[in-house]
Amino acid sequence: MRPSVDQLISIAKNYWSSSKEYYLRQEPSPEAKRLHERWEQELQRVDRWWAFLDELEKELPGFDIGDATATPDACFRCVAYPTRARPQPAVRWVVVGCVSLLAPVYTVYGVQFEYGETTRTFKAMALDSLQPEIRAPAEVIARKLEATFGVSALSREVAERPVPLFVQWREPPETTLFHALFTSEPASLP
Repeated sequence: MRPSVDQLISIAKNYWSSSKEYYLRQEPSPEAKRLHERWEQELQRVDRWWAFLDELEKELPGFDIGDATATPDACFRCVAYPTRARPQPAVRWVVVGCVSLLAPVYTVYGVQFEYGETTRTFKAMALDSLQPEIRAPAEVIARKLEATFGVSALSREVAERPVPLFVQWREPPETTLFHALFTSEPASLP
């Protein structure tokens, strides 16, 4: 069953502070401690994530699949890059799939980068209206996340809902449910 927006906000408040009190302190807030404990629980079952990535690799032969999980994010994150074996345009999209550790939701989004000889520059991010070249792999990732983890898609409208929380270096009014349930740095990818 998909949680309501109010339930998702309540869940997020359990793991991210609504006060600046601990924002720049050395010691973690009670919410940060709960997030750390949640990570410890999830790491006990990390084999399921690695198996998911192996299966995804089989279903997306034209893509290089990687793990983009980073703590203290609130999700496991995978990335699908178009295979480097074929010629690539200078500006291209990659697909990112996230499954939240905090709520039974996931998201799949696209990130566009411009590639130079030795550089990569962020250009854009799309939570919906994905470009034609990444729609098919995004659908595969979404289907596999649902089947493997029993999660529901988080709509763009709900993901973009502002929340009064401090999520890593994001602070209100910039912080959204997307940041709290997944990552505050969606374009930070390997």
